[in-house]
Amino acid sequence: MALAAVAALCAGAGAGRLTVNGLPVVSGAFSIRYVHSIYRAPSAEVFTVEGRRFTMRAVVSANESVLDYYALDGTRTRASDGTWVLRLAAPATYEELSLLTTPIGRRTLVSGGRCLPLYPASGAAEVRLAVEPRLAVRGEPCPRLTAS
Repeated sequence: MALAAVAALCAGAGAGRLTVNGLPVVSGAFSIRYVHSIYRAPSAEVFTVEGRRFTMRAVVSANESVLDYYALDGTRTRASDGTWVLRLAAPATYEELSLLTTPIGRRTLVSGGRCLPLYPASGAAEVRLAVEPRLAVRGEPCPRLTAS
């Protein structure tokens, strides 16, 4: 398994705006989008950034069973577009988060309508998310995420 570069969540030096590896953080939030490995459903974890820490606030999925899979307490609702949202009763806060990424799950950082793919072309990789200052702008427009 390869170790991918650290994805930085940061406040751009002199920019005065929060960014995720240079991607703008809209309303102080970003998400990690993926296809759930068991249910093959498009899903996402939603985070907010506060200082050098980030907090997971919700899990969103096209399949309600994905919310059950996490076995987390919270408030479950159905959005107008049909997706299921679980707002966590006890949000989880991180200074660093390690993720296993593969082309099957296609974990992708999403912020400000831009995407930063975190997965390798083949095999698996470990990606660490941490808050640190960066200026570089990276990412690409987000394609629609669908199950494979």
